Amino acid sequence: MSIITHDITKLYGTQVVLDNVNITIGKGEVVGLLGPNGAGKSTLMKILTGYIPPTSGTASVHGYDVLFESEEIKKIVGYLPENNPLYLDMYIKEYLEFMAGIHKLGKETRGRIREMIEITGLGPEQNKKIGTLSKGYRQRVGLAQALIHNPEVLILDEPTSGLDPNQLLEIRDLIKGIGKEKTVILSTHIMQEVEAVCNRAIIINLGKIIADGSTAQLSELKSHDIVAVEFASPTTEKLLLSIPGVARAVKTNDLSWKLHSKPGEDIRPRINKFAVDNNLTLLSLHREDYNLEQVFQELTGKGK
Repeated sequence: MSIITHDITKLYGTQVVLDNVNITIGKGEVVGLLGPNGAGKSTLMKILTGYIPPTSGTASVHGYDVLFESEEIKKIVGYLPENNPLYLDMYIKEYLEFMAGIHKLGKETRGRIREMIEITGLGPEQNKKIGTLSKGYRQRVGLAQALIHNPEVLILDEPTSGLDPNQLLEIRDLIKGIGKEKTVILSTHIMQEVEAVCNRAIIINLGKIIADGSTAQLSELKSHDIVAVEFASPTTEKLLLSIPGVARAVKTNDLSWKLHSKPGEDIRPRINKFAVDNNLTLLSLHREDYNLEQVFQELTGKGK
């Protein structure tokens, strides 16, 4: 296995940031680490890269222990921190040459720089100083430095934060391409990011792993259905909540509602009966697809 943690706990004073975290990630997986701000995502990543030690528990990356073999881990891990620290006064090639020197690439340096510029799409900007680049191109430079030593594992902390829609799509496509050859952990609190890029999601909240599985599997962890309905004339929340099995009614416009069912209840036949009993013409009724964002909100208590 590429990454294994066993009962990883991290304390800052008396504050528990990670609480007995156990994960196993195989080679070639692209894993989204999901969670709200402050959930412990960045802390877990810093432990896996050997930048900070856990308070207790063990973790290994490609068989190397994060506590006792952190230097070996840094040789095989590419890391893009959340704030992407860069030397803004350096030119792109100069910076990548500097990073290649840190990794002691020697004669491979020029070839790897050319390859990174091509892979990350830095070609049009390659002769500029980093400080003159847009946010999207700075993220590309960050990815290039993380990849320059051809690591086995790539750890990316909020890699698309602050990007415009076009930049976001470009970086996502780049990460998907990289994920075909390497183990990738991607930290984010954006559900669409995980659905677009990852084949597996781990949801962390308050320092604990609360869900772990493929994006399809997690989307099935619904506790209720949402049924979208449209009537030909107005009705009221009070009337809709009288339908057996309806837990919540959310108005989307004058004639349309989203009805949340109670767990295990199929409310669609009852909505039809409600319309007939109240002389309402039902224009449309369909059960909405359950996405990862709704699962995330339920599991973290944000959707109640």
